[in-house]
Amino acid sequence: MAGKAEYFVLREKAIPEVLLKVVEAKRLLDLGKAASVQEAADAVGISRSSFYKYKDDIFPFHDNSRGRTITMMIQMDDIPGLLSVVLKSVADYQANVLTIHQSIPVGGVASLTISVEVLPDTGDISRMVEEIEGKTGVHYLKILARE
Repeated sequence: MAGKAEYFVLREKAIPEVLLKVVEAKRLLDLGKAASVQEAADAVGISRSSFYKYKDDIFPFHDNSRGRTITMMIQMDDIPGLLSVVLKSVADYQANVLTIHQSIPVGGVASLTISVEVLPDTGDISRMVEEIEGKTGVHYLKILARE
């Protein structure tokens, strides 16, 4: 069934263990910590056939984000300076802010939509997202689009 590829963004906890092990085996190979696919597969506890079956279909989010625009929706407390803290995280990872839209806070909570461009020097986007999610006052972060 040939057709247009569809992509999904999932949290790590929703991904089957075998797929996470494939990602880890690929990382071992990339870092030179495993000399062969067999060695990498053995190190993470999967078969070579599992590695080959999934190797082209799973990759860390940041590996496929370069040159893309990521749009996130964030719900956060209406605290002076919190938007600045969020934007500092984006700057620290060297992503480029393209658009920001913040709603008028309701019940002390504001919704923020931010689009960032992922540049060649941008750090690990998944870590940036985790960092923003972990900020005091941030309630929720969802990736709305990846273009």
